[in-house]
Amino acid sequence: MKNSFDEKILDEANDWLSSKQSVVLATVIQTWGSSPRQVGSRMIVNDKGDFSGSVSGGCVETAVVRECLDLLKEKKPFKKIEFKVSNESAWEVGLACGGEIAIFLEQIN
Repeated sequence: MKNSFDEKILDEANDWLSSKQSVVLATVIQTWGSSPRQVGSRMIVNDKGDFSGSVSGGCVETAVVRECLDLLKEKKPFKKIEFKVSNESAWEVGLACGGEIAIFLEQIN
């Protein structure tokens, strides 16, 4: 079954690539407990910091954009990042239910 949301962000990534922008695809690869987005959720980020899609919300997505820009600067092909929070600090970073999340970042061409 096709996911029209995924198709939309991948079409947008293709547009960015066609206009000579660098693009990173962020994909949720693992969650523990509650998390705002499920495994397989995606977000794309270009070298200008524009993004489309969603991997979490709140401060987590801000941190993901920053990590994507760092990946491009460092010219690395991929990286895995994790966000682990206690229930007390969960609201501050965007994991409202105290969950944990792992996200895989990869440059696409």
